[in-house]
Amino acid sequence: MSDRIAIEEVDAVQPPARARVDIDAPAAPTPREATPREERSRDYLDGFLAQKPVEAGAGEPGGDVYEAIIAALKDIFDPEIPVNIYDLGLIYGVEVTDDGHAVVTMTLTTPHCPVAESMPMEVELRVGAVPGVGHAEVNLIWDPPWDPQKMSDDAKLELGML
Repeated sequence: MSDRIAIEEVDAVQPPARARVDIDAPAAPTPREATPREERSRDYLDGFLAQKPVEAGAGEPGGDVYEAIIAALKDIFDPEIPVNIYDLGLIYGVEVTDDGHAVVTMTLTTPHCPVAESMPMEVELRVGAVPGVGHAEVNLIWDPPWDPQKMSDDAKLELGML
């Protein structure tokens, strides 16, 4: 083996060939096809761009009632941790029916939490006060247990965990 390094100087480098697709060219049939393909329209986005966005139902994510419930949950703070219960990861689910029945599935940081009796009632009151909610129900569950990984990045940042 040689320990020499050869250096070659060049004036220019040939750019690589670019792929081109000619839309006006007739499509050749593939071996599976017996007939040639239909000609493709130049502006194939016409139909897509003409579509109107589908409105989210009031109780679906993105809907008015659902988003108002999330905002109400973000107003409830854990008394020991300066982070709201939604960003803390205590809310496992929010379901809203068309007739305004809201069900919130949540947990607490520990079963021995000092607010274990009062927090679910506060959540029920706050969610029940949201316009469009006729009845609110809170299901307190312990499985899966809460852990710090359930917190949002905002909460982790607030607590100095990021």
